[in-house]
Amino acid sequence: MRLAPALVLVLVLSACSSSDPAEPTADPAPPVSPSSVSPSSAEPSSGPTQPPTPTEQETTLPPRTDSPSLPNLMRADFDGRGLRILRTEYATDAYTRYQVTYRSNGTVVSGVLLRPRGKGPFPAVVLNHGYFEPSIYVTGQGMAREQDWLARAGFVVLHTDYRGHAAGDAATDLERELRLAYAQDSINAVLALEKLPYVDDDKTAMVGRSMGGGVTLNALVAAPGLVDAAVIYASVSSRYLDNLRHFTEPNRPEAVASLYDRFGRPPQAVYTQLSSRTYFDRITEPVLIHHGEVDGTCPPAWSRTTQRLLDEAGVDSTLLEYPGEDHTFYARWQDSIVRTVRFLRAQLDV
Repeated sequence: MRLAPALVLVLVLSACSSSDPAEPTADPAPPVSPSSVSPSSAEPSSGPTQPPTPTEQETTLPPRTDSPSLPNLMRADFDGRGLRILRTEYATDAYTRYQVTYRSNGTVVSGVLLRPRGKGPFPAVVLNHGYFEPSIYVTGQGMAREQDWLARAGFVVLHTDYRGHAAGDAATDLERELRLAYAQDSINAVLALEKLPYVDDDKTAMVGRSMGGGVTLNALVAAPGLVDAAVIYASVSSRYLDNLRHFTEPNRPEAVASLYDRFGRPPQAVYTQLSSRTYFDRITEPVLIHHGEVDGTCPPAWSRTTQRLLDEAGVDSTLLEYPGEDHTFYARWQDSIVRTVRFLRAQLDV
């Protein structure tokens, strides 16, 4: 695992149209306010107490915020560990699939693990699934095609369920709406996966679909250098308010009202601080984006804007669009997964 210098000291929303007819643009940078620093209490002094010198990491991160935010997630001590096999589901000619759990900063998260046949070490991929109603979600749901194809291509695959899904610990209502905890679970999934003896911890990646595309982007800005590459399919917007207005407002208006009561209505800075595009300049990994041109769930304009902003931020990014393909990615899915495997092999040098 290779971490960007800013992370050396710290090991360090439902799936997907903007309410505005125009293509969304980058959010303005949140206002900068001095971080509150507690005086050092190491030794009494006769003179005035001086605040401690900020660490290198603190000087390179956006300021802390009073509300949940990506800048706060950037400072988390990620400690993914304790990956346990609960049971063997089945074995194929190419891999064995297990139901597993792992720990994400103390929270138990479930998922499925696919281990290719052979000794290894193997490159590895964490899969971030799209939106399912948590009350009816079953472990490993949502990316069965990617699981099978990537395992057959020689990757260890860990599909994280996220907290609040399947056999994992419960999620709070706020964690469900903000998705930051899902990104934390994805980051910790990588760390837990890298501890397996048959995984090459220098060759890891993330693949996210729909809502999981947004989870992946959040993970990339929170923990740059964690993985070597990322792929997102038919992703939600990298602007939090687009997703809130397009998915949550029509389906769970009470959740939106609760957020506005708690954090205020837009344009409060909190919504910018929940948008991955605000921090795209932190991403160090190449990103491949797939999107169908007739996607009626997550508008293609969202991925076009995300890729443009990634490019403007200096991120190595590519957008592949598929004429006639919708959100389900059936007709052209095989073309896309072949390109995904080729991309991952090239970036992970396998």
